[in-house]
Amino acid sequence: TSITQVTAEGSFSSYSFLKMEMPGYNNSLGRIATHPLITFAEGPLLDGLYWDKWYNNATLTPENKSYIYYENLLLGVAQIRQLKVRNNTCAIYPYFHTFSEDCYSDYHYRAEDRSDFGLGNGSEWKYTSASSLSPWYWGSMNFYSSGGYMFTLPKSKQESTEKLAFLRQNGWLTRGTRAVFIDFSTYNANLNLFCVIKLVVEFPATGGAVTSSHIYSVKLLRYVAYSDYLLASCEIIFCLFIITFIIQEAIKMVKLKKGYFRSAWNWLELLLLGTSVLAIAFNIYRTVEVSLLMEELLSDDHVYPNFYFLAFWQVRYNNMVAINVFFAWIKIFKYVSFNKTMTQLSSTLSRCAKDLTGFAIMFFTIFFAYAQLGYLVFGSQVEEFSSFQNCIFTQFRIVLGDFNFDTIESANRVLGPIYFITFVFFVFFILLNVFLAIINDTYSEVKAAFQAIPSQELHLRDLFRQVSKHFCKYLI
Repeated sequence: TSITQVTAEGSFSSYSFLKMEMPGYNNSLGRIATHPLITFAEGPLLDGLYWDKWYNNATLTPENKSYIYYENLLLGVAQIRQLKVRNNTCAIYPYFHTFSEDCYSDYHYRAEDRSDFGLGNGSEWKYTSASSLSPWYWGSMNFYSSGGYMFTLPKSKQESTEKLAFLRQNGWLTRGTRAVFIDFSTYNANLNLFCVIKLVVEFPATGGAVTSSHIYSVKLLRYVAYSDYLLASCEIIFCLFIITFIIQEAIKMVKLKKGYFRSAWNWLELLLLGTSVLAIAFNIYRTVEVSLLMEELLSDDHVYPNFYFLAFWQVRYNNMVAINVFFAWIKIFKYVSFNKTMTQLSSTLSRCAKDLTGFAIMFFTIFFAYAQLGYLVFGSQVEEFSSFQNCIFTQFRIVLGDFNFDTIESANRVLGPIYFITFVFFVFFILLNVFLAIINDTYSEVKAAFQAIPSQELHLRDLFRQVSKHFCKYLI
């Protein structure tokens, strides 16, 4: 994250929703205001991208090389891309036709403008279609496609300044602009990490701008140090285990046929197998694709190396592995189910499943009713209630004790306190205690039932003791 402290966390994020001004706006001093995005691009962005001098103005690197924070090599050049919407993509009330003839809606795929504009003689003026494999970007306001009007910055800071000034003079940003993306990638040889950065400015139809950033620090070159080769050997062993596991499950399917799919544990096995196979396939694809991208980058360092696709799927892969590891730990319950103490939890949940289902219907009916009430009453004034989804998460936070009562009371002095007090009383004091009562009552019944059964089972300590004895006999 230190790579973008100057760009993403500094001047870039300072241009908040209310500080953005459109070009051509006459302020109270009579001066023409400069678009803040252009000000940022021509100032802090270029200063953050091109590091070629030491503190005493000594040259740091060879010609046309930039090491951000003196350690992170800028790969290729940065790319800037914008998405626009067409004019007349929304309806104006008839009374206001005489005041405003233009109408630019929020961004959505059908309203996207793909026609040439401006000078029309370069990629920054001509629409470039999105690749079928490129992921859409989920911004703060909308989903955005990976196409648009794009250009790359030159290798030198002076040429980049001239390029941005040229675009500013010819009106590259328009009223139809809904999102601008600034993409660049760096490589830190000390840690063997790629940092793929995407700085985003979204222009909602309400005016102003919303800024955000996505920073992916990923290890795309896997096998460099000796520890990496040790990891490679572990990956090979893992692949052998997965192959053996697949054969074992296939034999079990043949024997049990339809009965195989009646066990929840077998479905868990299939889930683990599926995610493991996807992980192996992605590792192979990632290694090949990075090699091809490296060759392209080394052949021409004046192009933008699009590592965002790999970084995006690397993060998805990490999420998939995290879920896989989680279910692998859950699978432990399958092998300790011979112990009655370990089965009390599953027995309790299975016995009270019907009661919990009825309770869940009652709970979420009241919960969603309060969420709808909060959205309609406070949605236009309180950020935590600005959407129905935010209301749901806010109410869960209230149940956990994380809330700001002052904002609710300021939004509505009458309904605010009534909403808060009744929600805490019915949901927190009544419904949650009913839930705990159902669990406690069922657990008491299950525990009493298990105590009545004669203890003839094998305890865990006995199991470990027997395994240790057999292992010692084998060694002797």
